[in-house]
Amino acid sequence: MAFAWIFSTTFTILSSSRSTSSIPDCCPWKLSKFQFRQSSRVVNCSCKSRLSAADELKYVLHDALDLSGINTAHARAARRGFCLQIEKLSDIERETSISINRKVDLGRAALHIAAEDDSLVSHSSVPLPVDDFIERLDSLSMDYCSHYSSSCRSSPEKFLECLERYLYVDKGFRRANARNQVEQRALYLNSVLTHRSGSVSMLSLIYSEILKMLRMWDVLDFDVEIFFPHDSYSSPRGYQKQKSKESDQPHIMTSQSLLVEILTDLKFAFWPFQLDHARSPFLTAAKAAQGFTDSNSTKESAFELASAKAARHRLQRGVWTSVRFGDIRRALSACERLILLKTDPKELRDYAVLLYHCGFYEESLQYLKLYQDTKQQPDSTNDLEEDAVEKLIIRLNLIMMEEGWSRQPNNKGILFNNSEPW
Repeated sequence: MAFAWIFSTTFTILSSSRSTSSIPDCCPWKLSKFQFRQSSRVVNCSCKSRLSAADELKYVLHDALDLSGINTAHARAARRGFCLQIEKLSDIERETSISINRKVDLGRAALHIAAEDDSLVSHSSVPLPVDDFIERLDSLSMDYCSHYSSSCRSSPEKFLECLERYLYVDKGFRRANARNQVEQRALYLNSVLTHRSGSVSMLSLIYSEILKMLRMWDVLDFDVEIFFPHDSYSSPRGYQKQKSKESDQPHIMTSQSLLVEILTDLKFAFWPFQLDHARSPFLTAAKAAQGFTDSNSTKESAFELASAKAARHRLQRGVWTSVRFGDIRRALSACERLILLKTDPKELRDYAVLLYHCGFYEESLQYLKLYQDTKQQPDSTNDLEEDAVEKLIIRLNLIMMEEGWSRQPNNKGILFNNSEPW
């Protein structure tokens, strides 16, 4: 019999004195003292106490864009909306299936994610109309009832068959290859509701929202579970929970795991270094940070080395986006939201390596140290990643010690370059 064990640690990190904008108290965009707990499913960290203003470590993206002259008011408002939703993620809610009524409005949380990224990219003076898309999402349930009212009196199997015919045939929703750069719009709920092509996470969310509304209207009188496929072609399907099997357990998405899946898809899609699916995105960025002086780099393909060098060169010139190599702004925003979810300390590490490539050396070093303080016991299978972390910390310490390399307060870094690549 396996017993869960508790590993806790507290830490305090001083915030950067160069931050020029304050964050409202109602929005927890800061890292305080955490207690990490390992369970059989996920690693959770729950906030134990809030630190004083002098002891807060703030995120970089919005402040950096503000200093470059880009108005982030809409992006900050969208982030606040996202935070208000994830604040409702109690320990029970984190483990609650998406097919069950919940306090967290996953549809609204996903639309706030889309609204923030839309503001970062478009610089529009008008925010994404979140409420309008919420109405469009809710209208799917009403439309189903008007077309398939007879299914509500049918057997559970017939009901689910009608629901999937409505969703995938009548409405034409289909699964897209979400991590393909051509299908980036499949990662945002507003685009999926418009174009009917979405990632498996988006389709699962839409399916769960329809079930939620039908249950609220007392139309659904039996327990339904959603099968989340892990292959590259299947679409989410509903099944009667009473008929579930032990093998179905890995395919059940909770409120927390769905949000993590949505944000991880975004992080991978916009990661500014070409991904090798055999390795973590952190390693691809860390390899570029090493300057390709590692003796092992000779074993890499010439194409991989050239791709990493090109990505680093683009970032140094202030080019934020590339058709094939992602978008540093949206990669940073995905990392920041994953950290806010407090599920995996590795998100601190991934965020830190992006900050390194943006020229925020002090903040990068702080987040790497934070990762080392909060991670679990090192796994022998991740020796390559841990070695890359150590090398990056050594490199950052040397940069901070070298007077000529230290980032001065008036040095704006690459995110402050206003040149757009399009």
